[in-house]
Amino acid sequence: MKFTTRMAAALVALGGLTAAQAHNLWLLPSSTVLSKSEWVTVDAAVANDLFYFNHRPLRLDALAVTAPDGSALPVEKAFTGNLRSVFDIKPSAPGTYRVAIANSGLTAIYKDANGQPKRWRGTPEKFEAEVPKDAQDLQVSQSLTRIETFITVGKPSTPAPIGQGLELVPVTHPNDLAKGEAATFAMHIDGQPAAGLEVTLVRGGTRYRDNPEPLKLRTDAQGRFTVTWPEAGMYWLDVDADDEKTTFAAAKKRRMAYVGTLEVLP
Repeated sequence: MKFTTRMAAALVALGGLTAAQAHNLWLLPSSTVLSKSEWVTVDAAVANDLFYFNHRPLRLDALAVTAPDGSALPVEKAFTGNLRSVFDIKPSAPGTYRVAIANSGLTAIYKDANGQPKRWRGTPEKFEAEVPKDAQDLQVSQSLTRIETFITVGKPSTPAPIGQGLELVPVTHPNDLAKGEAATFAMHIDGQPAAGLEVTLVRGGTRYRDNPEPLKLRTDAQGRFTVTWPEAGMYWLDVDADDEKTTFAAAKKRRMAYVGTLEVLP
């Protein structure tokens, strides 16, 4: 399973991954369900395979871990190497924690004063200073990306909705998934159900099989989709969406991407 072009644009905010079209990105926790407070290590990478480190690390600039009560959980021993980033967390209070990298960015395509084509990527704050005022044929798009996973200690709780951009809204709890059982989720855009979106689910270990065996689903009128898990393992979830509801005046299109990691137990 490979990135789409819109996913590549969304990655601007995560460090300008120019070759993102050919790779997958993900967060991979060492545990998703804990009976008591314990350390969890999370890997973050952009790679050719799920979940194997063979391309480059995922930047941690926009990393946030949200506790069940909405407070921020500290991240410890964060490190970015040549092939992956890694960090430790220790959830303590019972409930479900959201581990996410979320950010926004802009992409501009234009011609300079000499008519030469140019491409710019960056933050809204840098747009005015770095994109020429006399840019010709200027086209600007806004990108929102959310990459996340969930970790539960003891009794699960319901993660609070984000209400901005493209997000996964659990109907079935994301840490209560098992082989052969059906699970239902919803995709929302700005807090509202998003119908007709294609959902791709891929079980990890693609390096070791010829067919990645993607599961292709589509959200219904309520933004929901249901999957019956064929095998246990870590699953990569990918959803993309476009609209024109930008929050930056110069941008005419908004491109959104959601990537999640879910663990399915035997």
